Amino acid sequence: QVQLVESGGGLVQAGGSLRLSCASSRLVSSFYAMAWYRQPPGKQRELVALIAPDTTDYRDSVKGRFSISTDNAKNTMYLQMNSLKPEDTAIYYCNAKSLALGTIWGQGTQVTVSS
Repeated sequence: QVQLVESGGGLVQAGGSLRLSCASSRLVSSFYAMAWYRQPPGKQRELVALIAPDTTDYRDSVKGRFSISTDNAKNTMYLQMNSLKPEDTAIYYCNAKSLALGTIWGQGTQVTVSS
């Protein structure tokens, strides 16, 4: 069984920064893709950023502000979030995709950006 555990969420003022971490119990290099999703209050879950071999992708509203990365030695994925806005307030979820195991989700971490 694979576990993904997010951390790093919290309360921050607009313009501030946070770094989210997603620790995996399995080698992150074993996944064909990993991603961060978020669910704003009262809205559906949405893709924020995705990372796969030789590629990264971001939703338009976070381009230039957020950066996704992985550290294979630590089996961890990160989301560096800069210039945060109140509209970034959401529960952020870690996601991993495996051919053998399907799609795995973390439990989520709350990010709140105050104006």
